[in-house]
Amino acid sequence: MKTDFRPGGLPAWIGSLPVRDHDEAVRLMLEYTPEIPIWVQLPHFRAEGMVPQFAPGMPGLTETGGKFFIDSGAETFDHAMLGFFEDYMAVTHGHQSIADSRFALTVKEAPGFFTFMEALDRFDGTPVAVKGQVTGPFTFGTGLVDQDGRAVFYDDQLRDAAVRLIAMKARWQIHRLKKYGVPVILFLDEPALAGYGSSAYISVSRADIDACFAEVIDAIHAEGGVAGVHVCANAEWPLILDSAADIVSFDAYSYFDKFILYRDEVRRFMEAGGILAWGIIPTGDVGAIEKETAESLYEKWKAAAGQVEKLGVPMDRIVSQSLITPSCGTGSLTLEQAGKVIRMNREVSARVRRE
Repeated sequence: MKTDFRPGGLPAWIGSLPVRDHDEAVRLMLEYTPEIPIWVQLPHFRAEGMVPQFAPGMPGLTETGGKFFIDSGAETFDHAMLGFFEDYMAVTHGHQSIADSRFALTVKEAPGFFTFMEALDRFDGTPVAVKGQVTGPFTFGTGLVDQDGRAVFYDDQLRDAAVRLIAMKARWQIHRLKKYGVPVILFLDEPALAGYGSSAYISVSRADIDACFAEVIDAIHAEGGVAGVHVCANAEWPLILDSAADIVSFDAYSYFDKFILYRDEVRRFMEAGGILAWGIIPTGDVGAIEKETAESLYEKWKAAAGQVEKLGVPMDRIVSQSLITPSCGTGSLTLEQAGKVIRMNREVSARVRRE
């Protein structure tokens, strides 16, 4: 069984908002998703980008002209790499607390996380779960480059370090968030997986990605977390459905027809207790945001869920093992558009749970 957590159609967010104030982001989040509070990221702040936010701690990390890269040609690099793995082993073997390690997030790169925890400390409700996120190992490894502009994913040693760094950043979040006594959901954001199989990643094998996922998901489980993988476009879904991930988060608004092609994999995933995070609220198409209503999106979800039901999965089980989410973050939208998305998300979830 993948997880005994059952969200029952509750609403959740993917992670970003188009606001400039972390306190305002937390206020909106607690208004619309108090059952599953999440750490909101604000793209307005450069430090909260997918690579910069989680790169600190990598051996050889260098910043020049506002750009991060790994200088593997530096004289001190071998020593830095040795120090990284010594720190990794010290934490994984219990000789050092992860809270005090190089793998901890800081207020500098993740101010929203600390604002989030401060708000949870004051929150007078009882969440069903709490949610964090980290850039997935494939997206991180193909987004971070060395001094020659080559993605670290293509260097075995640097890939190993990058994947372990992401695994430990995920563990650190769970370590901090499990103080609230409810399940901690930790999403791996993997937009780059949409390009897997294309000429851009022609030399990347499925075994490479499977190994990356196994490392990070095993770390999440070891810390007691619930592991989710989010892809905001189409992907080779068996990569995720056949992994140890507990939650598969997908754009159900635009790509459900592609997702449901993998009938056997979807059925096995659900039968094993896996959770579908239905990204049924559009975020990538402004016209769709303006056109759709909570009613129309509920009907779209119901039709899609009906196709899963035809695979032999009872509807009550589908609802039990579902989250209702936007298709992706709302950070690139206007505040008005994002507001409509988060309102429709809550309304669709309420309809799913009621009916």
